[in-house]
Amino acid sequence: MSFAYSEGNPVEDTSRLGKPPFDTGRLDRLMEEAGLDALLVTSKHSIQYLLGGYRFFFYDFMDAHGLSRYLPFFVYVKGRPLDSAYVGAPMERYQKQLGSFWVSNLDFTKDKSKGYAAAAAEQLKKIGGAKGRVGIEFGFMPVDAYRVLCDLLPDVQLIDGTFPLEMLRALKSPEELKILRDASDKVVDSMLAVIANHGAGTSKLELFEALRLEETKRGLKFEYALTNIGTAFNRAPYDKIWNEGETLALDSGGNYKGYIGDLCRMAYIGHPDQELVDLLGEIEDVQQTARKGLRPGVRGGDIFEWASDALSRSSAKKVMFFSAHGMGIVSHEAPWLMSTAYPSYEAYHADKQLEAGMVISIETEMHHPKRGFIKLEDTVAITETGFEGFGDHGRGWNIAGG
Repeated sequence: MSFAYSEGNPVEDTSRLGKPPFDTGRLDRLMEEAGLDALLVTSKHSIQYLLGGYRFFFYDFMDAHGLSRYLPFFVYVKGRPLDSAYVGAPMERYQKQLGSFWVSNLDFTKDKSKGYAAAAAEQLKKIGGAKGRVGIEFGFMPVDAYRVLCDLLPDVQLIDGTFPLEMLRALKSPEELKILRDASDKVVDSMLAVIANHGAGTSKLELFEALRLEETKRGLKFEYALTNIGTAFNRAPYDKIWNEGETLALDSGGNYKGYIGDLCRMAYIGHPDQELVDLLGEIEDVQQTARKGLRPGVRGGDIFEWASDALSRSSAKKVMFFSAHGMGIVSHEAPWLMSTAYPSYEAYHADKQLEAGMVISIETEMHHPKRGFIKLEDTVAITETGFEGFGDHGRGWNIAGG
């Protein structure tokens, strides 16, 4: 492929200019608490949020290109949102013509990580922000780009600015909540379709690919599927066959308009016996107990106390595990509720009040030595008056149809 440009282009759409799509006052407050004067943002998920859902299609899946990589920058100075800048790839000029950007300071002249970093440093100088404490995302900054910033910004102290950016996304807007609701519905619908069309003799590899197709058909970008058949607790896709008398757990994440739908539902070939009905019922009891008290103002850690009460009355409590984490543009974003999660992080919100607009994934799984892996995972949004479950259907034993 080559990077050639044609000037016979449509008139540029400027209807979004000057309209920040996020709460700039909240970001400024978070930056003030973190002691930050400016931000140089490089993670694609944070840039997507700050640009109001924009994600460059060409590098949606892969950042590597030639001997370097795609490394966009969003430049933000505290208290001056309309001076914000965006540095992207040359082909993002096409997106500018379509009105994809609300910022007017744009640079699409560079490529390679060092080039993007140099352009970002120049933009920060241009808007008078090249001094003081500037936040970068340490986990999303290549070494070569970091060195360029250090060389070109001698009056800047570069510190980790990941936390305020993550906190900014903790409270979802009504538009974001609708996308997450749709994503969850589509993931569950995809799983139910796979179950309805498959049965005995199907391999985990075939189920994996079938789920990919069903999610793609519904407008999702398939991200992953963790599958379990019977007592085979290895969750990777491989050639294990689904046989009569074995349970099936489908746990999948599908990306819809930049947001993750992540749920788990169960299936069985034939009609489950009473023991299986009871075991899944005990998991459902934990799930419902854990969320029944959710509302603004309760402690984040309360959810574990409620779940513990339900676990204590389960006949299989010794082989049951409960967890809860935030959901949104990425999995395990704020609120952060437990320090023993994977990936591990501080349980920052365990002793803080939950707020309307937060979205939580709640999951209970059982590793039964005879009946196998049984799990439910739900997505729950905190509302002004309580909570709402997204993708809440298909919660019982779904009967295989293939």
